[in-house]
Amino acid sequence: MRILLAVFLVLSASRIALAETFDTEKGKISVQSIAEGLSHPWAIDFLPDGNMIVTEREGKMRIVTKAGGLGEPLNGVPDVDSRGQGGLLDVAVHPNFARNRLIYWSYAEAGPGGNSTAVARGRLSEDNTSLLEVRVIFSQKPKLRSTAHFGSRLVFDGNGHLFVTLGERSNAKTRGQAQELNSHLGKIVRLTEEGQVPSDNPFADKPGALPEVWSYGHRNVQAAAINPATGALWEIEHGPRGGDEINIPEPGKNYGWPVISYGVNYSGSPVGSGKTKMRGMEQPIYQWTPVIAPSGMAFYTADLFPQWKGNLFVGGLRATALVRLELNGNKVAHEERLLHDLGVRIRDVAQGPDGALYVVTDEEDGQILKLSPATP
Repeated sequence: MRILLAVFLVLSASRIALAETFDTEKGKISVQSIAEGLSHPWAIDFLPDGNMIVTEREGKMRIVTKAGGLGEPLNGVPDVDSRGQGGLLDVAVHPNFARNRLIYWSYAEAGPGGNSTAVARGRLSEDNTSLLEVRVIFSQKPKLRSTAHFGSRLVFDGNGHLFVTLGERSNAKTRGQAQELNSHLGKIVRLTEEGQVPSDNPFADKPGALPEVWSYGHRNVQAAAINPATGALWEIEHGPRGGDEINIPEPGKNYGWPVISYGVNYSGSPVGSGKTKMRGMEQPIYQWTPVIAPSGMAFYTADLFPQWKGNLFVGGLRATALVRLELNGNKVAHEERLLHDLGVRIRDVAQGPDGALYVVTDEEDGQILKLSPATP
């Protein structure tokens, strides 16, 4: 009986059935589970009507209503390689969805040589049941036999471009390709919304380089967003043992992996040169050692939490927390960890049209949690 009770308490501690109140440095917040029963949800975005579109790693994409109702899986999603860290990953609603009804998503795509990160787009049917005119607009090269480090965040820049973050695929034999411009491993790429190469990409005319490449020397970027204060892309990538990094990737620049790192290999051996700095390689603006295992990020711009306006929120998988960062320009001035008591892996975070924050938990029985101010 004691064992059963202990198991019940552990399971209960990680779930919220009704709204619960939590203390933060900036006041009390209410946390409510608005949807559950999702299998390892990976990403969330919002449709103009306030409903959500959510991916589940096993290959399902659903619409979730504002009230938390789970729709049936959408038809038209291509097959995904849902092994290990692979599967159906990020989702992004086109900025002009009200006009074109376009949805973009990233996923692990199987093919000759193994698998890699791919990006597809489709038009959501008027009855919200299917993705139509589905087309793959990008496939990472090369494909490898790996089930890890797919990267996969999608970010529209508001100027007709789409950034795609790509992991180095956690393969010891090919990790050096993060430094090579003829490979997509360990890169951030920049495409047009049609999947073409913008003419002003930094390596568009460089012989031997893949023209999609925007920046290189990355490890596994699972968080990215445009800073609304500057219009610049920010990204956060996993380090090995130590050295999770926040970077502001600039065109054509080298961010160091696997030559320099603030972490060490999982064996404890040095990464690359064993150094944290080297000429010609950029420094992160912030790093975590021990790691938080970052996934998903959002700059808060709404008025519902005026005390959080301008803050950056980051999902923590290893940290089992929502990490709040206060910024001073391009520097992190202060950090607070929220929701740690729940003990859940936070995979993504997004600001809703109502100004609330929404997070998805990376669990077998995953939830969508809504954060709003606590009522007195």
